[in-house]
Amino acid sequence: MDKDYLWDRSGEADPEIEKLENVLGRLRYNRAAAVFPEIPVRVRKSILARLFQVPWAPAAAVALLVIIIAAVGWLVRPKQVALGPAWNVTKIAGTPRLESKPIHANGGTAKLGLGQTLETDSQSRANIQLDEIGTVEVEPGTRLRVVRMSELKRLALERGTIHASIWAPPGQFVVDTPSAVAVDLGCAYTLHVDDSGDGLLRTTLGWVGFKLGNREAFIPAGAACRTKPKVGPGAPYFEDASESFRTALFKLDLEGGSAKERNAELTTVLAHARQHDALTLWHLLPRVDQSQRSRIYDRLNALVPAPEGVTREGILRGESKMLDLWWNQLGLGDISSWRHWERSWSPENGVAK
Repeated sequence: MDKDYLWDRSGEADPEIEKLENVLGRLRYNRAAAVFPEIPVRVRKSILARLFQVPWAPAAAVALLVIIIAAVGWLVRPKQVALGPAWNVTKIAGTPRLESKPIHANGGTAKLGLGQTLETDSQSRANIQLDEIGTVEVEPGTRLRVVRMSELKRLALERGTIHASIWAPPGQFVVDTPSAVAVDLGCAYTLHVDDSGDGLLRTTLGWVGFKLGNREAFIPAGAACRTKPKVGPGAPYFEDASESFRTALFKLDLEGGSAKERNAELTTVLAHARQHDALTLWHLLPRVDQSQRSRIYDRLNALVPAPEGVTREGILRGESKMLDLWWNQLGLGDISSWRHWERSWSPENGVAK
Protein backbone atom coordinates (compact mmCIF):
# COMPACT_ATOMS: atom_id res chain seq x y z
CA MET A 1 0.00 0.00 0.00
CA ASP A 2 1.22 3.45 -0.90
CA LYS A 3 1.60 5.56 2.19
CA ASP A 4 0.33 8.62 0.29
CA TYR A 5 -3.07 6.99 0.11
CA LEU A 6 -3.44 7.17 3.90
CA TRP A 7 -2.40 10.81 3.82
CA ASP A 8 -4.34 12.32 0.87
CA ARG A 9 -5.71 9.22 -1.07
CA SER A 10 -3.32 9.96 -3.99
CA GLY A 11 -1.41 6.68 -4.04
CA GLU A 12 -2.29 3.08 -4.80
CA ALA A 13 -5.09 1.80 -2.53
CA ASP A 14 -4.75 -1.30 -0.43
CA PRO A 15 -7.63 -3.80 -0.85
CA GLU A 16 -8.00 -4.31 2.90
CA ILE A 17 -8.15 -0.56 3.50
CA GLU A 18 -10.76 -0.14 0.80
CA LYS A 19 -12.85 -2.94 2.30
CA LEU A 20 -12.69 -1.28 5.77
CA GLU A 21 -13.64 2.09 4.25
CA ASN A 22 -16.67 0.58 2.56
CA VAL A 23 -17.87 -0.97 5.80
CA LEU A 24 -17.37 2.19 7.91
CA GLY A 25 -18.58 4.56 5.22
CA ARG A 26 -22.15 3.58 5.87
CA LEU A 27 -21.81 5.10 9.35
CA ARG A 28 -20.46 8.47 8.13
CA TYR A 29 -22.18 11.70 9.61
CA ASN A 30 -23.59 13.59 6.60
CA ARG A 31 -25.33 16.64 8.32
CA ALA A 32 -24.02 20.24 8.67
CA ALA A 33 -22.00 21.07 11.77
CA ALA A 34 -23.92 22.66 14.68
CA VAL A 35 -23.41 26.39 15.28
CA PHE A 36 -23.09 27.50 18.97
CA PRO A 37 -23.61 31.13 20.17
CA GLU A 38 -20.59 33.05 21.37
CA ILE A 39 -19.96 32.61 25.10
CA PRO A 40 -19.19 36.00 26.88
CA VAL A 41 -16.02 36.24 28.93
CA ARG A 42 -16.79 36.39 32.74
CA VAL A 43 -14.48 37.99 35.26
CA ARG A 44 -13.51 35.58 38.02
CA LYS A 45 -14.61 36.97 41.41
CA SER A 46 -12.64 36.60 44.56
CA ILE A 47 -13.85 34.32 47.29
CA LEU A 48 -14.49 37.34 49.58
CA ALA A 49 -16.67 39.03 46.91
CA ARG A 50 -18.68 35.86 46.40
CA LEU A 51 -19.11 35.58 50.16
CA PHE A 52 -20.64 39.07 50.45
CA GLN A 53 -23.27 38.11 47.82
CA VAL A 54 -24.88 35.83 50.45
CA PRO A 55 -27.57 37.85 52.36
CA TRP A 56 -26.25 37.16 55.86
CA ALA A 57 -22.58 37.38 54.93
CA PRO A 58 -21.88 41.12 55.64
CA ALA A 59 -23.11 40.91 59.25
CA ALA A 60 -21.21 37.68 59.80
CA ALA A 61 -18.05 39.20 58.36
CA VAL A 62 -18.32 42.26 60.62
CA ALA A 63 -18.85 40.04 63.66
CA LEU A 64 -15.84 37.97 62.68
CA LEU A 65 -13.78 41.14 62.29
CA VAL A 66 -14.80 42.34 65.77
CA ILE A 67 -13.83 38.99 67.26
CA ILE A 68 -10.44 39.11 65.56
CA ILE A 69 -9.77 42.66 66.79
CA ALA A 70 -10.81 41.75 70.35
CA ALA A 71 -8.60 38.67 70.32
CA VAL A 72 -5.61 40.67 69.10
CA GLY A 73 -6.30 43.36 71.70
CA TRP A 74 -6.41 40.77 74.47
CA LEU A 75 -3.14 39.23 73.33
CA VAL A 76 -1.28 42.54 73.18
CA ARG A 77 -3.07 44.23 76.15
CA PRO A 78 -0.85 46.01 78.68
CA LYS A 79 -0.55 44.64 82.15
CA GLN A 80 -3.41 45.62 84.46
CA VAL A 81 -2.89 48.93 86.22
CA ALA A 82 -2.43 48.51 89.95
CA LEU A 83 -5.28 49.62 92.24
CA GLY A 84 -3.05 52.27 93.79
CA PRO A 85 -2.99 52.96 97.51
CA ALA A 86 -5.17 50.43 99.28
CA TRP A 87 -5.94 49.23 102.79
CA ASN A 88 -5.97 45.60 103.83
CA VAL A 89 -9.43 44.26 104.67
CA THR A 90 -9.66 41.03 106.65
CA LYS A 91 -12.80 38.98 107.06
CA ILE A 92 -13.67 38.35 110.72
CA ALA A 93 -16.96 36.51 110.19
CA GLY A 94 -19.49 35.75 107.48
CA THR A 95 -18.99 37.07 103.94
CA PRO A 96 -18.18 40.78 103.75
CA ARG A 97 -18.43 42.18 100.23
CA LEU A 98 -15.98 44.53 98.53
CA GLU A 99 -17.55 46.27 95.53
CA SER A 100 -20.34 43.64 95.71
CA LYS A 101 -17.81 40.79 95.45
CA PRO A 102 -17.48 38.43 98.44
CA ILE A 103 -14.18 38.41 100.31
CA HIS A 104 -13.21 34.77 100.54
CA ALA A 105 -9.94 34.31 98.58
CA ASN A 106 -6.44 34.63 100.06
CA GLY A 107 -7.57 33.60 103.51
CA GLY A 108 -10.40 36.15 103.54
CA THR A 109 -8.32 39.26 102.77
CA ALA A 110 -8.71 41.93 100.11
CA LYS A 111 -7.55 45.43 99.17
CA LEU A 112 -9.87 48.40 99.75
CA GLY A 113 -8.99 51.29 97.45
CA LEU A 114 -10.09 54.86 96.86
CA GLY A 115 -13.76 55.15 95.97
CA GLN A 116 -14.51 51.52 96.76
CA THR A 117 -17.31 50.31 99.01
CA LEU A 118 -17.19 47.68 101.77
CA GLU A 119 -20.45 46.14 102.94
CA THR A 120 -21.38 43.59 105.58
CA ASP A 121 -24.65 41.71 105.90
CA SER A 122 -26.32 40.66 109.15
CA GLN A 123 -23.80 37.83 109.65
CA SER A 124 -20.58 39.52 108.50
CA ARG A 125 -17.79 41.45 110.19
CA ALA A 126 -14.50 42.76 108.85
CA ASN A 127 -11.39 44.66 109.89
CA ILE A 128 -9.69 47.49 107.95
CA GLN A 129 -6.00 48.20 108.55
CA LEU A 130 -5.47 51.94 107.95
CA ASP A 131 -1.79 51.73 107.02
CA GLU A 132 0.15 52.80 110.11
CA ILE A 133 -2.48 55.02 111.73
CA GLY A 134 -5.01 52.58 113.16
CA THR A 135 -7.75 50.07 112.51
CA VAL A 136 -11.49 50.10 111.88
CA GLU A 137 -13.66 47.14 112.83
CA VAL A 138 -16.82 46.89 110.75
CA GLU A 139 -19.89 45.43 112.41
CA PRO A 140 -22.78 43.56 110.68
CA GLY A 141 -25.22 45.56 108.56
CA THR A 142 -22.69 48.24 107.63
CA ARG A 143 -21.91 50.03 104.39
CA LEU A 144 -18.96 52.41 104.04
CA ARG A 145 -16.88 53.95 101.27
CA VAL A 146 -13.29 55.24 100.98
CA VAL A 147 -13.30 58.98 100.24
CA ARG A 148 -9.63 59.89 100.65
CA MET A 149 -6.36 58.02 101.25
CA SER A 150 -3.66 60.70 101.25
CA GLU A 151 -2.27 62.34 104.38
CA LEU A 152 -5.88 62.79 105.47
CA LYS A 153 -7.70 59.44 105.65
CA ARG A 154 -11.44 59.74 105.08
CA LEU A 155 -14.34 57.27 105.10
CA ALA A 156 -18.04 57.79 104.50
CA LEU A 157 -20.27 55.69 106.78
CA GLU A 158 -23.62 55.35 105.04
CA ARG A 159 -25.15 53.04 107.63
CA GLY A 160 -24.18 50.55 110.32
CA THR A 161 -21.53 50.52 113.03
CA ILE A 162 -17.75 50.88 113.13
CA HIS A 163 -15.20 50.79 115.95
CA ALA A 164 -12.21 53.03 115.19
CA SER A 165 -8.90 52.80 117.05
CA ILE A 166 -6.60 55.59 115.87
CA TRP A 167 -3.07 56.22 117.11
CA ALA A 168 -2.03 58.76 114.49
CA PRO A 169 -1.59 62.46 115.34
CA PRO A 170 -4.94 64.24 115.77
CA GLY A 171 -6.90 65.25 112.71
CA GLN A 172 -5.66 62.60 110.26
CA PHE A 173 -8.74 60.37 110.27
CA VAL A 174 -12.20 61.64 109.35
CA VAL A 175 -15.54 59.84 108.95
CA ASP A 176 -18.46 61.44 107.12
CA THR A 177 -22.00 60.47 108.13
CA PRO A 178 -25.35 61.64 106.74
CA SER A 179 -25.62 64.14 109.61
CA ALA A 180 -22.12 65.09 110.83
CA VAL A 181 -18.38 64.66 110.32
CA ALA A 182 -16.34 62.83 112.98
CA VAL A 183 -12.72 63.91 113.38
CA ASP A 184 -10.40 61.89 115.59
CA LEU A 185 -8.19 63.72 118.06
CA GLY A 186 -6.18 60.59 118.98
CA CYS A 187 -8.86 58.24 120.15
CA ALA A 188 -10.95 55.10 120.10
CA TYR A 189 -14.65 55.38 119.45
CA THR A 190 -17.78 53.67 118.16
CA LEU A 191 -19.91 55.33 115.50
CA HIS A 192 -23.37 54.11 114.53
CA VAL A 193 -25.70 55.34 111.77
CA ASP A 194 -29.22 53.98 111.36
CA ASP A 195 -31.29 53.78 108.18
CA SER A 196 -32.80 57.23 108.78
CA GLY A 197 -29.36 58.84 108.97
CA ASP A 198 -29.52 59.44 112.74
CA GLY A 199 -26.20 58.75 114.43
CA LEU A 200 -24.61 58.04 117.78
CA LEU A 201 -20.93 58.47 118.60
CA ARG A 202 -19.43 57.03 121.80
CA THR A 203 -15.82 57.82 122.75
CA THR A 204 -13.90 55.22 124.75
CA LEU A 205 -10.42 56.78 124.60
CA GLY A 206 -9.15 60.29 123.91
CA TRP A 207 -11.32 62.79 122.05
CA VAL A 208 -13.51 63.02 118.97
CA GLY A 209 -14.74 66.15 117.25
CA PHE A 210 -18.22 66.02 115.69
CA LYS A 211 -19.28 68.81 113.35
CA LEU A 212 -21.85 69.99 110.82
CA GLY A 213 -21.34 73.53 109.56
CA ASN A 214 -21.02 75.79 112.61
CA ARG A 215 -22.59 73.25 114.94
CA GLU A 216 -19.89 71.28 116.73
CA ALA A 217 -19.35 68.91 119.61
CA PHE A 218 -16.20 67.82 121.47
CA ILE A 219 -16.66 64.33 122.90
CA PRO A 220 -14.23 63.04 125.55
CA ALA A 221 -13.82 59.45 126.71
CA GLY A 222 -16.89 58.26 128.57
CA ALA A 223 -19.19 60.63 126.69
CA ALA A 224 -21.58 60.17 123.79
CA CYS A 225 -23.29 62.39 121.24
CA ARG A 226 -26.39 61.91 119.12
CA THR A 227 -26.86 63.49 115.71
CA LYS A 228 -29.66 64.04 113.19
CA PRO A 229 -29.65 64.86 109.47
CA LYS A 230 -30.08 68.58 108.68
CA VAL A 231 -29.55 69.37 112.35
CA GLY A 232 -26.09 68.05 113.16
CA PRO A 233 -24.57 66.83 116.40
CA GLY A 234 -26.37 67.37 119.65
CA ALA A 235 -24.68 68.42 122.87
CA PRO A 236 -22.47 65.58 124.14
CA TYR A 237 -23.24 64.02 127.51
CA PHE A 238 -21.50 61.61 129.87
CA GLU A 239 -23.11 58.20 129.66
CA ASP A 240 -23.49 57.94 133.43
CA ALA A 241 -25.86 60.94 133.44
CA SER A 242 -29.40 60.24 134.61
CA GLU A 243 -31.99 59.02 132.14
CA SER A 244 -34.12 62.09 132.84
CA PHE A 245 -31.15 64.33 131.97
CA ARG A 246 -30.43 62.49 128.70
CA THR A 247 -34.07 62.31 127.58
CA ALA A 248 -34.73 66.00 128.21
CA LEU A 249 -31.43 66.93 126.52
CA PHE A 250 -32.33 65.05 123.35
CA LYS A 251 -35.73 66.72 123.09
CA LEU A 252 -34.34 70.17 123.86
CA ASP A 253 -31.37 70.00 121.51
CA LEU A 254 -32.48 67.86 118.58
CA GLU A 255 -36.27 67.66 118.45
CA GLY A 256 -37.26 71.29 118.72
CA GLY A 257 -40.74 71.79 120.09
CA SER A 258 -42.62 74.81 121.37
CA ALA A 259 -41.01 77.45 123.57
CA LYS A 260 -42.99 76.13 126.54
CA GLU A 261 -41.80 72.55 125.91
CA ARG A 262 -38.20 73.66 125.47
CA ASN A 263 -38.26 75.64 128.73
CA ALA A 264 -39.62 72.59 130.54
CA GLU A 265 -36.92 70.36 129.08
CA LEU A 266 -34.22 72.89 129.99
CA THR A 267 -35.52 72.97 133.55
CA THR A 268 -35.05 69.19 133.77
CA VAL A 269 -31.54 69.36 132.29
CA LEU A 270 -30.42 72.08 134.70
CA ALA A 271 -31.94 70.31 137.71
CA HIS A 272 -30.11 67.05 137.00
CA ALA A 273 -26.78 68.56 135.92
CA ARG A 274 -23.75 67.53 137.97
CA GLN A 275 -20.39 69.26 137.99
CA HIS A 276 -18.93 67.26 135.12
CA ASP A 277 -22.15 67.78 133.19
CA ALA A 278 -20.70 71.23 132.62
CA LEU A 279 -19.55 69.60 129.35
CA THR A 280 -23.18 69.51 128.20
CA LEU A 281 -24.16 72.95 129.48
CA TRP A 282 -21.18 74.57 127.74
CA HIS A 283 -22.31 73.05 124.41
CA LEU A 284 -25.87 74.25 124.92
CA LEU A 285 -24.95 77.92 125.42
CA PRO A 286 -24.69 78.88 121.70
CA ARG A 287 -27.68 76.71 120.72
CA VAL A 288 -30.49 78.37 122.66
CA ASP A 289 -32.15 81.77 122.68
CA GLN A 290 -30.92 84.52 124.98
CA SER A 291 -33.42 83.91 127.77
CA GLN A 292 -32.47 80.23 127.99
CA ARG A 293 -28.78 81.14 127.65
CA SER A 294 -29.11 83.28 130.78
CA ARG A 295 -30.44 80.30 132.74
CA ILE A 296 -27.65 78.01 131.48
CA TYR A 297 -25.02 80.64 132.32
CA ASP A 298 -26.19 80.81 135.92
CA ARG A 299 -26.14 77.04 136.39
CA LEU A 300 -22.80 76.55 134.63
CA ASN A 301 -21.26 79.38 136.63
CA ALA A 302 -22.44 77.69 139.83
CA LEU A 303 -20.82 74.38 138.78
CA VAL A 304 -17.60 75.81 137.27
CA PRO A 305 -17.10 79.54 137.93
CA ALA A 306 -16.35 81.58 134.84
CA PRO A 307 -12.63 82.46 134.58
CA GLU A 308 -11.19 85.92 134.24
CA GLY A 309 -12.03 87.41 130.87
CA VAL A 310 -15.44 85.75 130.67
CA THR A 311 -18.45 87.94 131.44
CA ARG A 312 -22.15 87.28 131.61
CA GLU A 313 -22.82 89.92 128.97
CA GLY A 314 -20.24 88.42 126.62
CA ILE A 315 -21.66 84.92 126.96
CA LEU A 316 -25.20 86.19 126.40
CA ARG A 317 -23.94 87.83 123.20
CA GLY A 318 -22.46 84.45 122.18
CA GLU A 319 -18.82 85.59 121.99
CA SER A 320 -16.82 82.55 120.89
CA LYS A 321 -13.53 83.66 122.48
CA MET A 322 -15.18 83.79 125.90
CA LEU A 323 -16.72 80.36 125.32
CA ASP A 324 -13.29 78.93 124.53
CA LEU A 325 -11.80 80.51 127.66
CA TRP A 326 -14.52 78.94 129.79
CA TRP A 327 -13.98 75.55 128.12
CA ASN A 328 -10.37 75.55 129.28
CA GLN A 329 -11.67 75.99 132.84
CA LEU A 330 -13.72 72.77 132.71
CA GLY A 331 -10.70 70.47 133.16
CA LEU A 332 -11.25 68.85 129.75
CA GLY A 333 -8.08 70.05 128.05
CA ASP A 334 -7.13 73.02 125.91
CA ILE A 335 -9.58 73.73 123.12
CA SER A 336 -6.87 75.29 120.96
CA SER A 337 -5.78 71.82 119.80
CA TRP A 338 -9.23 71.22 118.36
CA ARG A 339 -9.26 74.63 116.69
CA HIS A 340 -5.90 73.85 115.06
CA TRP A 341 -6.97 70.52 113.59
CA GLU A 342 -10.37 71.86 112.68
CA ARG A 343 -8.70 74.37 110.33
CA SER A 344 -6.72 71.58 108.68
CA TRP A 345 -9.77 69.80 107.28
CA SER A 346 -12.82 72.08 107.51
CA PRO A 347 -12.04 74.17 104.37
CA GLU A 348 -11.99 71.03 102.27
CA ASN A 349 -15.28 69.59 103.46
CA GLY A 350 -16.65 70.94 106.68
CA VAL A 351 -20.19 69.74 106.01
CA ALA A 352 -21.31 66.15 105.92
CA LYS A 353 -22.63 64.91 102.63
